[in-house]
Amino acid sequence: MTAEVTKVLATASIELAGEAAMIEFGAKIARGLLIGEGLLTGEGLSTSEGTRKPIIMTLQGDLGAGKTTLSRGILQGLGHAGNVKSPTYTLVEPYQLAFGAVYHFDLYRLTDAEELEYMGFADYLTDGKLCLIEWPEQGQGFLPQADIGIQIRQLEEGRCVTLSAYSAYAEQLVSQLGMI
Repeated sequence: MTAEVTKVLATASIELAGEAAMIEFGAKIARGLLIGEGLLTGEGLSTSEGTRKPIIMTLQGDLGAGKTTLSRGILQGLGHAGNVKSPTYTLVEPYQLAFGAVYHFDLYRLTDAEELEYMGFADYLTDGKLCLIEWPEQGQGFLPQADIGIQIRQLEEGRCVTLSAYSAYAEQLVSQLGMI
């Protein structure tokens, strides 16, 4: 499975100060996901072949940048009430929510992208409604193209979060967030 390179349809950045701001921004992203066509219907996104696929959201940034914190905000905003831990050692943490399955991946410890095949990654794409993928560069050449790419950069005070939309759905989401 290889990803096609697609162009960025929209990009926008926001500066956030502190963990609480990161979690609140994640909740705002979640509200946008629930309003859009993908999660509220529980059907995922339509592909050009007419089949359904999960929304793919990648999170990139240095260690400690806030990828898991933002993921926590998204998951809590989608209705998850329990803890959200980094799946660094397990590679994936599943969350069963009212609209369907959300999978949170952390590929930091992946040594070869082919390991995704052995862990049954394709099954997660069949079953899931949303896949949050930290360290997607570790799965390069195997992961599908993201709908939304999130880059988190540490600043002297806080973080700069940049969203890049790679699908029409993601472009709509970024617009709903009022960032473009």
